[in-house]
Amino acid sequence: MLPPRRFRRRITAITACLCLVLLYHFSRFQSSFHGQRRVGCPPLPGMDDVLVVLKTGVTEALDKVPVHFRTTLRCVPNYIIFSDFEEEINGVQVHDAFRNMDPDVKGTVPDFSIYNRLVQHGREGLETADFADEANSAIGKPNNPGWKLDKWKFLPMVQETLRYKNDAKWYVFMEADTYYSWGTLLEWLSHFDASKPWYIGTETQIADVIFAHGGSGFAISNPAMQRVAKAYAERNVELNEYTDAHWAGDCVLGKVLADVDVPLHFSWPILQNTNIGELDEFTTAFYRRPWCFPAVAFHHLSARDVQDLWNFEQHRWSKKQKTLLLHGDVFKELIYPNLSPFRDNWDNLSDEEHSEITTFDECQSLCKDKPDCVQFSFRSGSCFTGKTPKLGMSSSEARSGWAMKKVEAMLHDAPACSSVEWGAE
Repeated sequence: MLPPRRFRRRITAITACLCLVLLYHFSRFQSSFHGQRRVGCPPLPGMDDVLVVLKTGVTEALDKVPVHFRTTLRCVPNYIIFSDFEEEINGVQVHDAFRNMDPDVKGTVPDFSIYNRLVQHGREGLETADFADEANSAIGKPNNPGWKLDKWKFLPMVQETLRYKNDAKWYVFMEADTYYSWGTLLEWLSHFDASKPWYIGTETQIADVIFAHGGSGFAISNPAMQRVAKAYAERNVELNEYTDAHWAGDCVLGKVLADVDVPLHFSWPILQNTNIGELDEFTTAFYRRPWCFPAVAFHHLSARDVQDLWNFEQHRWSKKQKTLLLHGDVFKELIYPNLSPFRDNWDNLSDEEHSEITTFDECQSLCKDKPDCVQFSFRSGSCFTGKTPKLGMSSSEARSGWAMKKVEAMLHDAPACSSVEWGAE
């Protein structure tokens, strides 16, 4: 027997109230959770319109990815991680880039040997040779199984990314040894119309294909992503054959973008293919002088480097309330404070050799007397000098120094950057 109508109305009202209370508390919980996750994050207007895509591989992921959860990705609301092995790292899902790829390719192409072992046996299927490192050559690392497989990720990754989130305005790609200054990125991208097809990255060329260097990071607008996904779906067999014959996946992606009338927009020096130690902020050897350009991304970074850059930006935000980072700022605030007349166990990458000089003191004197010498390094029993100041890196085989007064003079004469050079023209 049904309860009287007035009781049914009362039950309905009570149920509705309970639902509203639960919904309110759930929303409060969600807001509280996201607020905690982003404590210390600067305002990043426009970040909700960006999907960050991090590409990694099974042999490096456990070493290189975790640092990003507490640094690079900590303030990012939308991101996805792709690898050649599906797993969780620190509770975060890592997706298989090849999940929906043509099984015939995965089953017959030798490059997928490591992948098929992973599918069958998980990480236990890895072999010692899979972890063998190899110096990067003119054609990459052809004897490294993970590196050979990596080229196959780019086109499937575009499709999988759109399956995950097809309404982002920008898709920003990075690798596990890349660091982004998000506030700088967003200000830079605001100078481009995301409703148009854009492919933006550090220009690299193989044969007749000009493409964005993958490790430096690159950005693709939604319309351009849609064109690539459509082309890969329609020309799947052809493009898989092209990838098989090639050795660089970022070049393959660039070729497809060119095929669909989305040429590369050159970004150097905004997206860097070097780390902080190798940066030459005073160089005049290229078509742009870096000083007044945004410093959006850096590459070839260790986990410690990523953490240090994050700490630097966090400190900078807390003290100056600034998120825009120019290359001049990088030198003044990050490189210059670490220069000194001499530094033991350090190589500042001076490159002009003076083999007749056989001691550190003589090397220092030579640099002091040479008008255009601003730094020197004594390594392997020989003296090297440099005309522009670089930070360099730790080395037990070297001792370095800088001609500080000359460096200070260069700093004094550097542009004031009254306007930022966005490189969007």
